[in-house]
Amino acid sequence: MSDSEILEVALEQHAIDCNCAPQDFMKNEPVVCTARTSPNARVYLKQPIVCHLVSYGSNVVASCMEELVAPVTKWIAQDRPLHYLFETPTLYELNSILEPFGARACYQAEYFLPSVDAVFGVDLSCPYELRILGPEDFRKLYLPAWSNALCSERPQLDMLGVGAYNGDTLVGLAGCSADCAQMWQIGIDVLPAYRRQAIASALTNRLARETFERGKIPFYCAAWSNVRSVRNALACGFKPSWVELSARPIKEIEKPSSS
Repeated sequence: MSDSEILEVALEQHAIDCNCAPQDFMKNEPVVCTARTSPNARVYLKQPIVCHLVSYGSNVVASCMEELVAPVTKWIAQDRPLHYLFETPTLYELNSILEPFGARACYQAEYFLPSVDAVFGVDLSCPYELRILGPEDFRKLYLPAWSNALCSERPQLDMLGVGAYNGDTLVGLAGCSADCAQMWQIGIDVLPAYRRQAIASALTNRLARETFERGKIPFYCAAWSNVRSVRNALACGFKPSWVELSARPIKEIEKPSSS
C-alpha cells in the first residue's frame, strides 16, 4: 500500500464520519455539511455530531447539526488564515454560536498517518524484550497504567498489541483499536520508571508494522499540546495528516468525574 492509497482511505472514512464527499477535504474553500448518524463512522465519535471540524491543511470541513449549519457557515467563511479557526480567540467566537444550542468546543487533536517507507525504513529498538499480544492477553491489562494503549469502554475493539517486558514485568504497551473498517488507532503507555529508554518508539513502530501485515492501516492521535506524543509519532514513521475539533453538549462537558 502506498502513502497516497493510505490518504485515500482516510479521506473516505472522514467522508463517512462527516456526511460529505472525500474530495471536500482537498478543496481550497470551506465546506459545511449537515451531520448524519452512520454505523460506519469511527466508533469513538460522539453521535449525533453537534459540530465537528476537520482540516487536512487546505481547507476546513464542518459537519454540524442542521440548526448550526447557517451560523457556522457564516463564522467559517470570514477572511482569515485557516489555522486561526483552531486557535483560542476564534474558538471563543465558535462557543458564542454553540452555547445557545447547549454546546461548546471540547476535544481538539492532531492525527498522524504512516509513511510506509519511513515505518519500515527505521530500525528502532529498546533494551527490553518485545512480545506480540492479542485480545486474550489483554484481559488482565485494563488498568489505569495502560489506559492509552487499551480501551476498557470498548475492549472488543482492542485487536493487537506489542508489550515490552523486563523479565516477566510489562513495562510498556502499545495497542491498537479497530475504530473503523480499515484503520486501527495506536495508543501507547510506558511505566514512568522506564521512560526515556526508546521504549515508546520501539513499541509504536513495531505495532505499526504488525498492523500493516494484517491488512489494516495504523493511525495515531495526539493532543496538540502533548509534545512527547507528537515526537514519538514522528520518530516512528508517522507524519502529520489532519486536525480535528469536536463540540459536545455542555452538560456532558461539565459532568462530574466518577473518580
